[in-house]
Amino acid sequence: MRPLTDAAGRQADPISDTPERAELRAELRRLIAATSPAAEVLRLDEQERFDDKLHEALRRLGVHAVGGHPDHGGIGDIRDQTAVIEELAAGPTSMAVHMVVQYMITHILGTNGSPEQREEWLDRLHTGAAKVSFALSEPAGGTDIARVMRTTARREGDHWLLSGQKTWISGALGADALVVLARTSPAEGSSVDGVTMFLVPAGSPGLQVRELPTVAVHGLDTCEVFFDDVAVPESAVVGAVGAGFRQVVATLNRERINAAAGAIGAASGALDAAVEYARGRAAFGSTLGSFQAVQHRLVDGALAIESARSLLARAAAVEAAGGRADLLSSMAKIAASEAAVKVTQDGMEILGGAGFSREFPMQRWFRDVRLWVFAPLANDMVRNYLGERLLELPRSF
Repeated sequence: MRPLTDAAGRQADPISDTPERAELRAELRRLIAATSPAAEVLRLDEQERFDDKLHEALRRLGVHAVGGHPDHGGIGDIRDQTAVIEELAAGPTSMAVHMVVQYMITHILGTNGSPEQREEWLDRLHTGAAKVSFALSEPAGGTDIARVMRTTARREGDHWLLSGQKTWISGALGADALVVLARTSPAEGSSVDGVTMFLVPAGSPGLQVRELPTVAVHGLDTCEVFFDDVAVPESAVVGAVGAGFRQVVATLNRERINAAAGAIGAASGALDAAVEYARGRAAFGSTLGSFQAVQHRLVDGALAIESARSLLARAAAVEAAGGRADLLSSMAKIAASEAAVKVTQDGMEILGGAGFSREFPMQRWFRDVRLWVFAPLANDMVRNYLGERLLELPRSF
């Protein structure tokens, strides 16, 4: 179920879609249908392969530059990014996850990178000629990563030496570089202090990547990354020494907004498929779609999607205007991810045996959307944050 439209087929909500953004959506739909139709997405998902053909088509379309630094070819803003991600997630969901990571990296480097880093990397990132992975989570900590971070970086002469391990890192196998968070000094007053961000070229001596077997998002590798005294120059520091975690926190609104867009897109694709199946599936002298219980499930799914989309539109509009979108982006992330879980669960049950078959896409959406319940932050922790910041209740963690 794509965004609601008016009688002329344009986007009905002026907050979320201008005519230009509506045309971007339409062009993406045409490109995806031609380059990565449902059968191709399923084939690559089964083979656990990245869609290089689609990536090249997206590169030619210029979507990697969306929301990027204007001095380096960036165009549009976070609202355009959400349109790109939503359209991708409705089909080749793994590519949507890839773009969430790339948009996060371009924002980090565009905001915190040195002139030399921006010159070297942003042009290539904006044209899709380079891929950069983001390495934060570790085996001992995901949400609590700043306090328990074991990856360290120490100065030796004019270089830094990185040692440690990161895990659940998306796209590390195919990356040209990794943005890595490492502790460079003991925490002083707060566990978020003393963490520094580094830009580490792939293939650096001492850096090893191992792909992890995951249940979903098979079109994008998820990896462990090991650092054994990986040497990087002083120029590899992104932003200020000791301020890396605070720099990352400043990007979380955009990551939550884009994650919500991905969940909404996947839920929309799954709902469309469930409605189409219900219309055509003969049962008891009629069709599944004629049964009230089935209709109610489908309608409730549409309500959940549109409710989440409204929150997403508000959050993205505030973020684009330079306002503080942390509460809205948090609510949008919860609403979107849980709408996606509901829609795909109902979709599996409506399709019955067809849902259980890997020849139908419902099972892929059912698996893929689970990612956004705990990434980029577990929904329980997001609720804790909202309890404290929105409702002004005592901190619960």
